[in-house]
Amino acid sequence: MMDFSFLDVYKESFIHGFLTTIEVSIVALILSLVLGVIIAVFRISRVKPLEWFGTAYVEFFRNTPLVIQIFFFYFGLPSIGIDLSKFMVASFGLAIYTSAFIAEAVRAGIQSVNKGQMEAARSSGLSYIQAMWHVILPQAFKIIVPPLGNQFINLVKNSSVLALIAGGDIMYAADEAAVDYDVIPIYIFVACLYLVLTIPLSLIVNFMERRWAKQGSR
Repeated sequence: MMDFSFLDVYKESFIHGFLTTIEVSIVALILSLVLGVIIAVFRISRVKPLEWFGTAYVEFFRNTPLVIQIFFFYFGLPSIGIDLSKFMVASFGLAIYTSAFIAEAVRAGIQSVNKGQMEAARSSGLSYIQAMWHVILPQAFKIIVPPLGNQFINLVKNSSVLALIAGGDIMYAADEAAVDYDVIPIYIFVACLYLVLTIPLSLIVNFMERRWAKQGSR
């Protein structure tokens, strides 16, 4: 029989951790999407320095562990006079890490759009940025909903690294409770909390994918 009596003592910690996880995930999601789109545009830019920067960004952040990146922000930035809160460290770390994966998904989506779309937009008087924003990106996003949704779900799960810097998230609350109680029911409970966050995200992504697929078939 599972013993969930730890909730009597640590209920407030888990509530706070759950809310912190949501807040960090939302901030990181928005930042990662913005950064990912910018880096994706850099990657396909004809301006070589931008292309090189975008490529280096993606390769570096995709191929180094998230934990190392979080520790760099947490321990490294104060050494150069930049002192961020644990919340912002986690948000920026998650955003930068996830944006590298989003950039590749967005780049693939952009490149799958017929090149004639850009030429038609430019010939109608739009600048490159306007054509990308109003014509290319809306079409690209319809194509990349599944991989983009997967990255958002991964971001929520990766927010557990906040526990490593005592950031007060769900995993940090679990680690606190595990000192005094059996770890099995604690981590089963934590897994359920993450499911509460990720399953609705998955359902939303599936809904959007089906809706845009129907619109595209008309």
